[in-house]
Amino acid sequence: MLIVNCKGTPREIGLEHGTKAARQIKDSIKYYQNQFQQTSHLKWPAVCNIALKFDDQLQERYPWLKEEMEAIADGAGVDYPDILALNFRQEIIFGLYCDGCTSLAWKTTETSFLAQNWDWMVEQKDNIIILNIDAPGKPRISMGTEAGIIGKIGLNSSGVGVCANGIRVRGVDYNGTPVHICRRLILESWTRDEAIAKVEKYGTAASGHMVVGDATGCISLECTTKGIVKLFPDGRGRILHTNHLLGQHDLGKSYENLWLKDSPVRLNRLTELANQLGRNPSEAQLAELFKDKQDSPYAIDRTVTKEDRAETLFNIIMDLTKATAIFKFGRPSEPEEVFILTP
Repeated sequence: MLIVNCKGTPREIGLEHGTKAARQIKDSIKYYQNQFQQTSHLKWPAVCNIALKFDDQLQERYPWLKEEMEAIADGAGVDYPDILALNFRQEIIFGLYCDGCTSLAWKTTETSFLAQNWDWMVEQKDNIIILNIDAPGKPRISMGTEAGIIGKIGLNSSGVGVCANGIRVRGVDYNGTPVHICRRLILESWTRDEAIAKVEKYGTAASGHMVVGDATGCISLECTTKGIVKLFPDGRGRILHTNHLLGQHDLGKSYENLWLKDSPVRLNRLTELANQLGRNPSEAQLAELFKDKQDSPYAIDRTVTKEDRAETLFNIIMDLTKATAIFKFGRPSEPEEVFILTP
């Protein structure tokens, strides 16, 4: 698995990312070219034109991220709109591009855990990288991401972490912040509350669920173009989430809550397993939850089938109190590589 270490100005960070991950970025572009064509009948030039609708927003609000993405394109030898399309894939098809995932946050008396399995199409597996970013005046970042995407799942040196789950709610708001940009903004924050405020400032441009936390605990954000609903830990300090909305949203008939039929099954199973643990589970105990194969192939530890190409591509368990994480590449029951993230 490729690890990319970036340091310096936005341009230096982007050039390093683009240069070192050039093959994976180009392969990601090819993958999504096919995906958009098959799922939305959109050819790549049309996809890129839609992505460019967010360019003015980037320039106005987040010019350092625009500069970084321009440099990624230069480093990889691709066009800037190609990188925008990777980062704005959720917005381009109006909130209907969703990855399946299982997330768990748990504030114990000793630490603050944030963990998940990330499920996505197995064809994209070889394009996952670990991206480490060290920018002056900001927390250092370590994340698992698809090559070319600047914000995904991980933590920073201040102990702020983010996990993400797909939810399917139709719609796009071009004034909202794209969901992958939101995740990067979270990872550039010093505290959980600062991170959440950044997401709430403009709302999200498309639907998505995020769990945001630090050493003080985690808060769940169910985001749609209609607004953000916060979910708080239960009486045992836990937040459990899969791929359907749990909060109360005023959405009418604009969404398909059970688009992934196994989502409530995985949530119920995760809850059942978590209930068997004491008040202060260890990292090793949490790791066992994410290896569960009940209801396979659509289990918490998901396996690919001929009908469904999604599989658990990585697992991450973050200790936000220590600002460290264990990252398992591949299914957590059979990891191909294991890394310790220490931003």
